[in-house]
Amino acid sequence: MFGYILRRGLGAVLILLVVSAVTFLLFYALPADPARLSCGKTCTPQSLAQIRHSMGLDRPLPVQYWQFLHGVFAGRHFDTVWCAAPCLGYSFVNQQSVSSTLADRFPATLSLAAGASVLILTVGVGFGILAALRRGRALDKQLTAVALVGASMQVYFLGIVARYLLVDQLDLLPQPGYTGITSDPGKWFGGMLLPWITLAVVSAATYVRFTRSAMIEAESQEYVRTARAQGLPPRVVHLRYAWRAALTLVLTQFGLDLGVFLGSAVITETTFNIHGIAQLAVTSVTNLDLPMITGTVLVAATFIVVCNTAVDFCYALIDPRVRL
Repeated sequence: MFGYILRRGLGAVLILLVVSAVTFLLFYALPADPARLSCGKTCTPQSLAQIRHSMGLDRPLPVQYWQFLHGVFAGRHFDTVWCAAPCLGYSFVNQQSVSSTLADRFPATLSLAAGASVLILTVGVGFGILAALRRGRALDKQLTAVALVGASMQVYFLGIVARYLLVDQLDLLPQPGYTGITSDPGKWFGGMLLPWITLAVVSAATYVRFTRSAMIEAESQEYVRTARAQGLPPRVVHLRYAWRAALTLVLTQFGLDLGVFLGSAVITETTFNIHGIAQLAVTSVTNLDLPMITGTVLVAATFIVVCNTAVDFCYALIDPRVRL
């Protein structure tokens, strides 16, 4: 197990290094000048030269990338400004370090993603198991129909309609928004509840159908039929054998869907006015704030890689054959 964890950990670090290099080259090797974009319309040659020197753009590209990596682990200077580690750059548009801005926005996006993921897995997997156990019956058909309706929904449409009905008209839920969990846990939960439900309704529908199919396929396997023939109780057969085999497929699909969840977070944060990283990325693209764009891409990539690595660890715990 230790060898498997070591291999996956080293692989994750290598992927992050490749992503950082590609992202750095993508945004800093383009014909567009980040210094000129940061300087504004009333930029003077002296100000442009100063910004280029502060951003390190007057140095060779390999040196710039090395300074970027050095800043991530040890911090770096931008002219008279010190950017503490992990330093992902300095935004001359916002006049603050990228890391501090992302640190302010990250809790909102993490709250949105974590809460929605819990609802998605709980509702989607739970209803999928029920549908598989009641295969061909009325409950199976009803859950499948509801899943099809949910899968056809779009986040921006469902979010606007749900907010109008549940918040503005019926007053069943509080106004959506983000409040720090340490400052007011009750307000944090209430403000994030509608965004969680919106994301869960759209995404959980897929997991209902996927879990149902995985459970039905696992029920037809030879070892499950053998366990049933040995006289084991149906609960043991379903949960210990069939569900355990289906869980590996569900976890794999969840790891692949993390990028989709982040994409949905852009729409969700905009719909409910949640000031998270996804909304920051859209604003940075609009303002052509290249250091901030680079930082948001790296943070999103790190989030996906870390979560996928955690999924791989869980996969290895469930199925020991993966460790070989």
